[in-house]
Amino acid sequence: MVALAVAMGIGRFVYTPILPGMMEELHLTPADAGWIASANYLGYLIGALAAAGGWAHGRERLLMFVSLAASAVLAGLMGLNETMAAFIVIRFLAGLASAFVMVFMASILFSHLAAAGRGDLQALHFGGVGLGIAGSSVLLAILVTEHAGWAAGWLWSGALSAVGLLVVALLAGSVTPANGVDGREPALPKDRSLAKMIVAYGLFGFGYVVTATFLVAIVRQGGGGRVFEAAVWMVAGLAGFPSTWFWQKLASRTGLYTAYAVSCLVEVVGVTASVVVKGFTGPLLAGVLLGGTFIAITALGLQTARRLAPQAPRRIFAVMTAAFGLGQIIGPIAAGLLAQAAGNYVLASVMAAAALLASGVIAWSAAPKSP
Repeated sequence: MVALAVAMGIGRFVYTPILPGMMEELHLTPADAGWIASANYLGYLIGALAAAGGWAHGRERLLMFVSLAASAVLAGLMGLNETMAAFIVIRFLAGLASAFVMVFMASILFSHLAAAGRGDLQALHFGGVGLGIAGSSVLLAILVTEHAGWAAGWLWSGALSAVGLLVVALLAGSVTPANGVDGREPALPKDRSLAKMIVAYGLFGFGYVVTATFLVAIVRQGGGGRVFEAAVWMVAGLAGFPSTWFWQKLASRTGLYTAYAVSCLVEVVGVTASVVVKGFTGPLLAGVLLGGTFIAITALGLQTARRLAPQAPRRIFAVMTAAFGLGQIIGPIAAGLLAQAAGNYVLASVMAAAALLASGVIAWSAAPKSP
């Protein structure tokens, strides 16, 4: 949980609450912001695909710790630079590090949970993303009251990540996988449901990432105030913490496909509310509904695909991550260019909501039909 809080909650998503300050003080455009975000997601995509291979077998512990350390250092480096080129390179490397932590920690943890018969604790692990988002928003709220600049946000995020690394090192016991899939996996089955889920997952990556990148910038544009910006992001993190557990419970009653589709529809409401509902209500609703769904949808999509291709877990993880990664690389660029042209984030958010709606509908249609 702490590892994901560092690598994902802070390493990947602290950019969102720091972004408005960077745009203001460095005169970055929405398009610039989109390119920086997409560099991070490209790094995540390449890292996840690389980590899904068999080359790292037996080195998971070392790679996980090195990647956590890199995540802390790279966050600090963001606060020591002011050029687009530096931001893009650093965020690309941070994306790579977060993917390595995600994959290698999961391979270690899930194998031990399976051996112990405690698969229910996976939700606690994924809750780390929400914990990191909430923790970093508290940090930024404190910095705001001290009138600190955007660079302080990155430097303190790096320091907080280093503390997290220390906690992981102290808590980690036997951190090698209890089992693993070795050897060459079979090709993915030619299955319409699997193809639909891959497409749906790509659309989800495109749709969620627009609001996940620009939510605090939307609040800044609406004149909500710095403390309210931090509060909105904190709400997203707090909603994210129990979200995987909640949606897994729902999935156990309704089925994975229904839970996936319903969570996408809930997120559509949040994304739309961020730009349509005025005052404090819209952004707060967006924070709750985005935070309360995006981590869980990520998990539900992977679970659904693994069930459709049980003999090739690494291969399907790589393909699903590629689809998701492609969507979230294109999303911030498209949204940034659209926001720059329109002068606000309304069209970009409507585009994101449409992608999420399509994702939910396609996943719903992928459910195997009862005879």
